[in-house]
Amino acid sequence: MKIAMWSGPRNLSTAMMYSFGARDDFAIWDEPFYAPYLAATGLDHPMRDKIIATHESDPAKVAARCAGPVPNGKKHWYMKHMPLHMIDGFPLDWAGDCVNVHLIRHPARVIASYAAKRENPTLDDIGYRQHLELFKRFPGLVIDSSDIRDNPEGMLKKLCETIGLDWNPAALHWPAGGRTEDGIWASHWYGAIHKSTGFAGAEGPLPTLSGEAARLAAAALPYYEALAAEKITL
Repeated sequence: MKIAMWSGPRNLSTAMMYSFGARDDFAIWDEPFYAPYLAATGLDHPMRDKIIATHESDPAKVAARCAGPVPNGKKHWYMKHMPLHMIDGFPLDWAGDCVNVHLIRHPARVIASYAAKRENPTLDDIGYRQHLELFKRFPGLVIDSSDIRDNPEGMLKKLCETIGLDWNPAALHWPAGGRTEDGIWASHWYGAIHKSTGFAGAEGPLPTLSGEAARLAAAALPYYEALAAEKITL
């Protein structure tokens, strides 16, 4: 099985990658289209030059690998992807052969977390519009990160059951520290996950936003709600 896990930034996506990577039957891949996205758009992201220099930046080559065999002698492959990385002209046909799973998080939580790492995010930076567009082309299971935080074992079992994957309790824990599969950007973005050994507890109340952050959350909310209407629950 190839799982294409689609999410925006600051959305439990790295914890989910570590969760599947803790299973002995899964290879994992960390945002393979990030370098092509930065190279094609010219956007100024943290560590931009180092990301492009370190990772494959040709989208056609990345797509060919996505369409290829599962690496490292593993049975399954978990690919962590962001819809916002899939700009016009990037190959997407490979996703038709994947089990597409859509990980969502309330925009107020995403914006509060993202703004702590990169200033003045835009609607395109947080990816809700692109995610809904991609979901319409490649529908699949939708799961909310807050539901996973509330009940990791229950929701991960439900995810596996829904896509026809055997449950493995190894997915609930992982060693502290980074992984060799981490993108070079891990040093900027993954500080909290590198200190963790499992999913954090339930999230608290939604953060209170003001000014441009509140306006951005309001703009993203309809896209989130459209995806949330499709999410699985226990």
